Amino acid sequence: MEEMLTGGPLDVLTGDYLAELTMLILGRDRLKDPSRGYAKTFLRQLETGLGLAKDRGVRIVVNAGGLNPAGLADAVRELSERTGVGATVAHVEGDDVLRRAPGGGWGEGVLTANAYLGGGGIAACLRGGADVVVTGRVTDAALVSGAAAAHFGWADDDWDAFAGAVTAGHVLECGAQATGGNYALFAQEGIDVTRPGFPLAEIARDGAAVITKHPGTGGAVTPGTVTAQLLYETAGARYAGPDVTVRLDTVRLSQDGTDRVRIDGVRGEAPPPELKVGLTRLGGWRNEVTFVLTGLDIDVKAAVVRRQMQDAFEAAGRRPAELTWSLARTDHADAPVQEEASALLRMAVRDRDEEAVGRAVSGAAIELALASYPGFHVTAPPGKGSPYGVFETAWAEVEGVPHIAVLPDGGRTDVPAPPATRALAPVPRPALPEPLPHLRDQDGDGDADVDEDGDGGDADPAAPYGALRRMPLGAVAGARSGDKGGSANVGVWVRTDEAWRWLVHALTVDEICHLLPEIRHLPVTRHILPNLRALNFVVDGLLGEGVASQARFDPQAKALGEWLRSRHMDIPEGLVP
Repeated sequence: MEEMLTGGPLDVLTGDYLAELTMLILGRDRLKDPSRGYAKTFLRQLETGLGLAKDRGVRIVVNAGGLNPAGLADAVRELSERTGVGATVAHVEGDDVLRRAPGGGWGEGVLTANAYLGGGGIAACLRGGADVVVTGRVTDAALVSGAAAAHFGWADDDWDAFAGAVTAGHVLECGAQATGGNYALFAQEGIDVTRPGFPLAEIARDGAAVITKHPGTGGAVTPGTVTAQLLYETAGARYAGPDVTVRLDTVRLSQDGTDRVRIDGVRGEAPPPELKVGLTRLGGWRNEVTFVLTGLDIDVKAAVVRRQMQDAFEAAGRRPAELTWSLARTDHADAPVQEEASALLRMAVRDRDEEAVGRAVSGAAIELALASYPGFHVTAPPGKGSPYGVFETAWAEVEGVPHIAVLPDGGRTDVPAPPATRALAPVPRPALPEPLPHLRDQDGDGDADVDEDGDGGDADPAAPYGALRRMPLGAVAGARSGDKGGSANVGVWVRTDEAWRWLVHALTVDEICHLLPEIRHLPVTRHILPNLRALNFVVDGLLGEGVASQARFDPQAKALGEWLRSRHMDIPEGLVP
């Protein structure tokens, strides 16, 4: 916060404190103490940040209120009085719908239920003179769209302007992830990501924006870093929210100078008549043990452990409700370092009963220490079971969810929802470019033909873009992946029109399922975004019941895109930068 306030001019400083997992954590905090439920880190940042913001005329808009925005607003007022800053504080409430479930309940064991509100309450608070606006669960981009709407006085149905602001808000919401952090092509583009700065958006009255950062801060803002964030945790051409439905297929990016990327051309449509509701609950108890298998006969050793653990569960008369095994073959033959000679066998268990995943599991694993495969050891001593959470999505009619701005003077203003629609015209099928000359569909199956045996023999070496060579997809493409509940998305983009002509025909659903065998039996949808030279794949069910349930090795699918980039395809060698 201090870096952003002192590094250059700002009108509004926004802060996104809420992830799906955060809501579960705050829900458990609230169970222990009803006065909690908000992000306490924000208050620590305000110890110095509040005075700096007031002195510079910067207003602060954050969703750090979590489950208790009124409580955090009171805490900010107390801090303001104690430090003598004299800031005015407002908050937005109404998103907590735990006790407003249709039909009397959201389901068994639901801990939190929060509707994703738009930016209307934020705009009302800013128009009411607030220096600090605290919200609960609003969409991440609403922090920006609400501030922009207050500044420009947009009407509720200024769809294109709102769409531009929401797009800018989506780019900003993950902080340094838009300035080189977590960026797939940082090495290829020579970006120093040791300490990237934070992004900011210069927003115009029509909703167009320039993404940049304060002078002298690290990282970079490029069309690639912005594209990566635009694809993050999105799906198809329509990105629906409570303020507007953004047409991501209309987004145009252009370089506007060093560390400046212009976003314009964004079209907007009416939002849906329902609000997304995030539900969290405690799902049960989990435990895991990772066995280290070293040297020879890895598969045989793994089979021994699995039999021994199965026998132990049967002898105890209780097998955990869920038991999964995964073997990571990280071992190398004739390895000069012991760790490089080792593979990891991970056993994960889940059950509604804490005892079923506690001593019954850890005890059985450790009792094998002197009676199992040679070289037996584990990565860490197994312990007691730990609780895990579940994130689910529901929907609520907009009219049934209050949206209230509590102004600095204590006045309460009901915020009307923007006009919504239940029916939008189908998105036109995007026009695809012609495939590269030596990737034409010769067998008539609708997909470009590729070199099946990887020897380059099916391509004419004299073709305009060279012979096909077996190489990692990441040699020509970037990727960014993430989670939405139990689903994952992975966006893939390229930097030139020629590479796009190859990618859009080569990376089909069948091909990505071949490259990533873990998703082969799951529903996969491919979305095409030609303006961004990007494909966005949504994989339903990959993450089980969401990040808190830790259903897989990479529970938020953050590295799914990097795994994809490491996989080999037949690529025209002339496309490699």
